[in-house]
Amino acid sequence: MEAVVTCAGAPWAGRRVLVTGHTGFKGSWLSLWLHSLGAKVTGFALPAPTAPSLFAAARIDELVTHVEGDVRDAAALHRVVEDSAPEVIFHLAAQPLVRLSYREPVETYAANVMGTVHLLDAARRVAGVRAIVAVTSDKCYENREWIWPYRESDPMGGHDPYSSSKGCAELVVSAWRNSFFAESGPLLASARAGNVIGGGDWADDRLVPDLIRALIAGEAPVIRSPASVRPWQHVLEALHGYILLAERLLANERAFADGWNFGPSDEDARPVSWIVDRLQRHWGAATSALADHGPQPHEANLLRLDSSKARALLGWQPRLPLDTALGWIAEWHKALAAGGDARALTLGQIARFTESR
Repeated sequence: MEAVVTCAGAPWAGRRVLVTGHTGFKGSWLSLWLHSLGAKVTGFALPAPTAPSLFAAARIDELVTHVEGDVRDAAALHRVVEDSAPEVIFHLAAQPLVRLSYREPVETYAANVMGTVHLLDAARRVAGVRAIVAVTSDKCYENREWIWPYRESDPMGGHDPYSSSKGCAELVVSAWRNSFFAESGPLLASARAGNVIGGGDWADDRLVPDLIRALIAGEAPVIRSPASVRPWQHVLEALHGYILLAERLLANERAFADGWNFGPSDEDARPVSWIVDRLQRHWGAATSALADHGPQPHEANLLRLDSSKARALLGWQPRLPLDTALGWIAEWHKALAAGGDARALTLGQIARFTESR
């Protein structure tokens, strides 16, 4: 029997929810979690971006109303908002990779900026939407490579097209909030999370999926930028923040219609080399990592988030230490390789997370 997650007092039973980007890694986890809480989920997205994918492996199309489409298509997005009549929207659809944004900058801005414009304008024109959580990225900030964590009040920016597009998306959210939703309409918040990791991520050109592929194949992983520090966190940490935030918006608490950071504890802002070492230990592998000496486009070397606002006002805080999160990832992929069911594995970890304090 599949695990059913409950959350005392959460207003999700029967709630109509639209998730854009539900075929992606993070969207798949969120869709499963919301369904387990009793929500009626509609998803709007392109086909799953990888093969294999968590969306396919966990058979998420059996649990949600699956609508295939592109957020760059304003008319299609408006139709799905109108047809699904959501009370809550989680906007996750995006081009999510820094290095891909160098190869496809126009497509990146079209998806990440105009996709957000299309979603918010549809929500403005369709009655009944009460809450919107627009998910951007920790990379939306103007990165000055300093040691201090970024706060929500720091300026938006971005060196590369991906990061810049996320900063632009934040400006779009702010403009819609101030221009159209200041006195009526849905309450609109943005969420900026760290580098999310978890079972079922098969993305190309991303550290943990690359490591998992190498470990399964028994090969030495090839890594770049071993000294780069990122705010790593399990995907459930970020999703927990998004859900808590949506609940406050649904309660019509206008003060929560703002930007929010959901980052790990300070001690879990770790370099790439530490992640490689710890994941190999959890896997039981002893291979040495190989350095990628090929040409590398610019990526930030140091990035940390200040989540004190979410801790103080939302009651959110990280639950899984990073080493534990890496252990859960190894456990998930080993169990799947041994014939486990992806949906049951994912729901099982959601249940364990909600029971943790």
